[in-house]
Amino acid sequence: MSTAFLPPHQVQVRDLSNAGMPRSARVQQPASVACTRNLKKSYGEIVALHDLNLEVRRGELLALLGPNGAGKTTLVQVLLGLARPDSGSASVFGVNPFGGQVQARLGAMLQVGRVPETLKVREHLDLFSSYYPNPLPLDETFQIAGLTEIKDRRYGELSGGQKQRVLFGIAICGNPDLLFLDEPTVGLDVEARRLMWSQIRILIERGKTVLLTTHYLNEADALADRILVLDKGAVVAEGTPAEIKSRAMGKQIRCTSRLAIEEIRQIAGVLSVKADRNAFELQVNAAEPVVRELLQRDPWLADLEVTNAGLEEAFLALTQNHNADAKGGN
Repeated sequence: MSTAFLPPHQVQVRDLSNAGMPRSARVQQPASVACTRNLKKSYGEIVALHDLNLEVRRGELLALLGPNGAGKTTLVQVLLGLARPDSGSASVFGVNPFGGQVQARLGAMLQVGRVPETLKVREHLDLFSSYYPNPLPLDETFQIAGLTEIKDRRYGELSGGQKQRVLFGIAICGNPDLLFLDEPTVGLDVEARRLMWSQIRILIERGKTVLLTTHYLNEADALADRILVLDKGAVVAEGTPAEIKSRAMGKQIRCTSRLAIEEIRQIAGVLSVKADRNAFELQVNAAEPVVRELLQRDPWLADLEVTNAGLEEAFLALTQNHNADAKGGN
């Protein structure tokens, strides 16, 4: 998998609607920087987005969570003007994203494409900065993206984590008002991932708006102001990380048992179970009935711990409940 930046059209785009007016008389900027209404997009018989309503608010980091095929990348492509919806509407900064009028205000890391490996880091940043009317100073981009020490190295000589930082630098070099990050930390180790988090936080503190898609639920928990959970192209839940976790009302059970994992999985109320070293970790809707059943089936049950659900458990519960509701409606 590789990640790439979407370069804008080389058009000098300036907002002159408030030019020459006193500050008190200028039009207030809208709170929403991007939105969709009843958005539908299909690829043949596969429905990627289904009546999707979305609002991205100015200055926030909105995280899109969802399993593979949930529609996250398709949504990003629509907002970037790379894919046209079958029906419904999308707008970015108040205009249709397919006209190329807002590209100079956007930055993106996508899960497709490559950049030349023979160019040096500073050459990549210098090239992409030239596409924008008001780019960040190169030294500032190097600093934010953590590239200062490797700016004279060729891209092909870098490690995977360093390459991700270069692509991140390419995405931010134009000083975008809205930044799309599509799985930016996939394949990174823990240290590199946390470094990327710190770089994203710098942009948030500067008032930028970020739309982040991720499979790492702790990433959304650590960074997001608001989370949108997608499943099969539809919104399953929306709220702050704390609100999403509270929606699940679930528990996590950890224990050691002589039972087989398949037998544990069949107990009513168990959402999922996995082996972790010598123990089992269960995600459940309610702990008490499951614990009673475990003790009845296994008198040697030991090392029992029950904790509140985290974001991962909430995500699992929400998507499974959505799937159950969908089946019930058929």
